[in-house]
Amino acid sequence: MALNIISNYAANVAHRNLQNSDEAATRSLAKLSSGTRVVSARDDAASMAIGARLNATTQALKTATVNVGQANSMLQIADGSMATIDDVLVRMKTLATQAASGNLSDTERGFLDDEFQLLNDEIGRVSSSTNFNGIQLLGDGGDVDIDFTTVGAAGGAALTNANGFSSFAITDNNFWAQDTTGDASGTPSLTDNNFSIDITSGPAGSAIMTVTATVDDVNGGGTTSYTQSIDITSYQTGGANVVGVGESASLNFDEIGLSFSLNNGITTLVDAAVGGTDFGNANADAATVSMLADNGQSFTADIDFQIGSNNTASDRLSITLQEVDQTTLGINNSSIGTQADAQAAIESVNSAIDTLQEARANVGTYQNRLDFAGQNLATTQENNESARSTLMDLDVAAEMTQFTSKQILVQSGVAMLAQANQMPQNLLRLLQ
Repeated sequence: MALNIISNYAANVAHRNLQNSDEAATRSLAKLSSGTRVVSARDDAASMAIGARLNATTQALKTATVNVGQANSMLQIADGSMATIDDVLVRMKTLATQAASGNLSDTERGFLDDEFQLLNDEIGRVSSSTNFNGIQLLGDGGDVDIDFTTVGAAGGAALTNANGFSSFAITDNNFWAQDTTGDASGTPSLTDNNFSIDITSGPAGSAIMTVTATVDDVNGGGTTSYTQSIDITSYQTGGANVVGVGESASLNFDEIGLSFSLNNGITTLVDAAVGGTDFGNANADAATVSMLADNGQSFTADIDFQIGSNNTASDRLSITLQEVDQTTLGINNSSIGTQADAQAAIESVNSAIDTLQEARANVGTYQNRLDFAGQNLATTQENNESARSTLMDLDVAAEMTQFTSKQILVQSGVAMLAQANQMPQNLLRLLQ
């Protein structure tokens, strides 16, 4: 090769090799620092695509495992409440057996029936209050809400903050959830349930606040109205319970499951009532508020849980629950007030116990199935993670060997580039 000072071919070759070695060392360093064999698609496009899908599947399976745990928790809650209902039924059978004996009079049976009916109500309360994250597990919930669009407008135009009514609240949901009448589509509706307020003058210059609750189709008997009255004379000007400016008072109507928060404006109404001027329905003022049903509190028989990573039927498990409220158990009309009723109640309670055990067995079956589903998820997740690791994870020992080799090449390249840059210096001797 001719010697010249225009081009330094040796230096160019050394520089090119140094660049390649440095780039290879950089890629190796990136792999070592990230712990993955495929840092970008240039390393292995096919493995990257497969690895990404496997990683997505693995993460989805982890979430599915959580779903299985939540499903088990839900069933445990349902089974726990069923166990309580079973204890109640056992006590009810004991009472029915005692009342069926001829040595008792109907008066004594009446004492036993008082407890029997309360226990019957307790079954209804347990079934309606047992839920998991808002999902009713044993029966319809009693969650009802006030239609606040009818407060202070149209129907409830008189029930304003200025008139002393700051807020309204339901204290007994089950009282308002008795409506079984459906709307035009057959869906249970509570919109025809309402309450109205009337403040009138009472005897001896008193003021009486009466709340009338209208519940439609109670036990299939048509519209039923309930009333409760409270003497609120003490809220008048100078009274013992007068509400000052900026203060508030609570008035509870426990018999119809409502409470009211009152402000200073109530004093004007009470003073007027004491003076003979009524407020509310007696004056034809619209003071009626409607109710709304919380549809989320209806019993849902089938609950789907996602226990797989894909959108197929095989990746979902549908859990079917059975209602165990008073109606389903067949004890809603049971009584032990007479010997004949007590004898019939024994049969009803026996049947209820059998129905309850069938529902509990159903829950146990799903619990066992969920256990197997959880085991399968754990195995599948493990295998997917292993497959992803084979494709994507870095063999650190092998890569460290490669990195060391590239480092030596970089160091060698730098040294050779320095030598190549010194070669033109030899030409200077020819020019001397």
